[in-house]
Amino acid sequence: MSKERIVRYTTEEVQDLRDIEDRTDWARLRAEEAAGIEPELDEDEIGIEWDWDNVKLVVPPVKQAVSVRLDQDVIAFFKAQGPGYQTRMNAVLRSYMLAKKDKA
Repeated sequence: MSKERIVRYTTEEVQDLRDIEDRTDWARLRAEEAAGIEPELDEDEIGIEWDWDNVKLVVPPVKQAVSVRLDQDVIAFFKAQGPGYQTRMNAVLRSYMLAKKDKA
């Protein structure tokens, strides 16, 4: 196992690092802008019209630590999806709970 190297930076040093590590090709972007080429839109932003008139603040329920026994293959499945597997498991259980409540 390799040793981690922990380094401390001041705010000014971090800003200097950002300036050095800026990999944006500004010349190309300026040339495209001068040629009238529009930048590509993010796929998530295309066709979305935000309506903030009916926004509601949703406070998530308080979590409670529990000990539960689950099948190994179920745990392996959720862990294989990456970080946040417990949150996904909670979402599946919540979905099931809400479906059962709607039928009742």
